[in-house]
Amino acid sequence: MEKGFKCEHCRSFVSVTKFMGTAHRNQCPACLWSKHVDEKFSGDRKSACLGLMEPVGLTFKALGVDKFGRARQGELMLVHHCLECHKFSLNRIAADDEPKAILALFEKPQKLSEEIKKEIEKQGIKLLKEEDRKEVENQLFGKTDRVAEQ
Repeated sequence: MEKGFKCEHCRSFVSVTKFMGTAHRNQCPACLWSKHVDEKFSGDRKSACLGLMEPVGLTFKALGVDKFGRARQGELMLVHHCLECHKFSLNRIAADDEPKAILALFEKPQKLSEEIKKEIEKQGIKLLKEEDRKEVENQLFGKTDRVAEQ
């Protein structure tokens, strides 16, 4: 029997395997919506909320600084907003998440209310903007401009 769940947003079946690139799957690879199942950390599955979580943007995981004092670039993360309790959370992208849906999240922050943007910022989450597009594409598709650089 295949492990998985049915997305409560788009109704797609979401397969859960060890090959998806993350140990804890709670987002749909097609629409990127999630369910509020974790309370304090990824995989704890202790949330009593269980509300739907809308993908509202992208951010990079903070990794601190390198030995020269420069900020190190972390992996691409999805920003989710719970429609029930209004908590914001970050989720790792899984290997089978739809790249076009991930790229579409660049447009989403422009459509968010100022109140939600301020709440995200207050929690220390920096939503990515158009100037981050090249790094996002590099993380999703690999370096795409090698020929142009040579």
